[in-house]
Amino acid sequence: MPPFPETPSRWLLLGLLLGVATPAVAKPNGPGLFCAEYPTAPACQGTQPACTYCHVTPPQRNAYGSALETWLLPGSPRPLSDADFAQALPAALRAIASEDTDGDKAPNQFEIEQGSLPGDATSVPPSGICGGGENPQFKVCQYDTRFVYRRMLSDFCGVSPTYAQVQTFLELGTEDLKRAFIDQELDRCLKSDFWRGKHGQLWKVAHPKIRPVGSIKSGEDAGQIPLADYYDDYALFTWSQTDDHDAREVLTARYFVKRSGTNPTTYASVNTLSSQTVDAAHRAGNMTSAWTLTSFVMFTALPRNAASQMYRAYLGLDIAKQEGLHSVANEPRDYDAKGVKAEQCAACHATLDPLAYPYRNYNGIGGALSNRYLPNRLELLFPNDVETLKQTPEKGVILGQPVNNLLEWAQVASNSDAFAISTVTDYWKLLVGHAPTPEENEEFVRTWQALRTAHDYRVQKMLHDLIRTEAYGAP
Repeated sequence: MPPFPETPSRWLLLGLLLGVATPAVAKPNGPGLFCAEYPTAPACQGTQPACTYCHVTPPQRNAYGSALETWLLPGSPRPLSDADFAQALPAALRAIASEDTDGDKAPNQFEIEQGSLPGDATSVPPSGICGGGENPQFKVCQYDTRFVYRRMLSDFCGVSPTYAQVQTFLELGTEDLKRAFIDQELDRCLKSDFWRGKHGQLWKVAHPKIRPVGSIKSGEDAGQIPLADYYDDYALFTWSQTDDHDAREVLTARYFVKRSGTNPTTYASVNTLSSQTVDAAHRAGNMTSAWTLTSFVMFTALPRNAASQMYRAYLGLDIAKQEGLHSVANEPRDYDAKGVKAEQCAACHATLDPLAYPYRNYNGIGGALSNRYLPNRLELLFPNDVETLKQTPEKGVILGQPVNNLLEWAQVASNSDAFAISTVTDYWKLLVGHAPTPEENEEFVRTWQALRTAHDYRVQKMLHDLIRTEAYGAP
C-alpha cells in the first residue's frame, strides 16, 4: 500500500460512525444520515461531521459514540451491514438526543445544534455571554470601528496607524463614514507589497498549498539541485486572489502568471513561461505546474500523492484523516499492484485512486520528458511494470462526480462548496487567528456563501465582508 501524503498517525473522519466493535469497518453513509437528522447543525453546513463526534482515536469511541453503539441494533451480530447501519442510525441518534453523554450539562441535541461536540466535555455550547468590564479604548465584545481600523492596517498594510491618523479617523463622525473609510483603506492595503509582494501575506496563505523546498528550486533564488520554480505557483495564486480575478483560476487557468518589480510588485498573465512545459490544452492552473509535477508526481506511475495534495490544499479535505471520502463502486482496482485492496487501505483508496486517475498522463521527473502531458505515459515510461498498470484509466471521480480528465477534475473542485469553504477558512485563520469557532459559524457560513454568489469568487470583495464580522471586529 502506498503511504499517505501525511504520517499515518494523522487520523481521520471515519465516515461519521463505526457500526462495529473490532475490527473497525468504515460506514461512509454515516455523515449523510447524521445531517439528514440534523440538517441545520453547523457541522452540516457545506461540510460533514468529523471523527471527533464519535471517536477519540478510531476505532476507540468517545462517550457519544459509545452511547450510540448501544442503540445500533443491540444484539445483532457485528459488524453491521451498511443497510442495517443505515436503518439503525437515525433511531439511535434520536434515542440519545436528550442525554448528556459527555457530562458537561448540555444535552447532545443542543450541543450538535450549537456546534459543540457531544462527546467532549471540554467542548461546550456558546454561552452568548461576553466577559470583561469597562474599556475606555474599545467597545468590548461589540463591533468597534476604531479597533477594526487599527487591526486592518496592521493585517493588510503591515503598519499601525499613527496618533494623528487615529484622530482623523475618529473625527469622521458617523459609523457609516468610518466604515466607508475602512473599506477605502482596505483596498489601498490590498495593493501593498506587504499583502501581495514576494513573501507577503498572500504567499503565506499559499505555503501549505505549494510546499516549497528551497534545495530543489530553479530560477530566482535557485537551490543546489534546481528542478522546478515554485515562484510561478505563488504568482498564479496571488493573481487569482487579487483585484477582480476569479479565485477558481488557481485550479483552472490555462495561462501562467509572471511577477515583476517591487513596491509595487505587479503580476501579469502570459501564455508561455520558459520554466513551464505542460501544453495549453492540458493545463489546469497550479495542479499542472512544473513544481506540482516535480514534487508530487516525481517518478510515480499512479500519482496518488499529487491528487491527495490538491484535494487537501484547495478543498481542505485530508484523505490521511479520511476526510472527504466518496467511495466509488468497485474501487479500488489496484492497477499498480500496491496492495490497496487490503482491509485497512480500501476505505480510503476507493476515493483516492479515482481522484488520481486523471493524473495518469502527467509526467513528473524524467529528463527531457519532465513536467509534461504524455498521452501514453504509462506505456512509454513503465513498460516492465505489472501488466494491469496499463489499464489505468484517465477518467476518474471527484466528490462523487465522474470526470473525463484533470481539467474536468479542476472544474468540479473549484465550483464545489468545499473550495469556497477552504478559501474563506484560509483567510479566517490568517486574519481572525484561528479556524471558525461554533460562535462564529453563522458569520463564517454567510461569508463563504457570499464568495460563491454575490462576489462571484472575488477574494478582494469577500475580504470586505470578513472584516465586517464580529469575529474580526469585536475586541
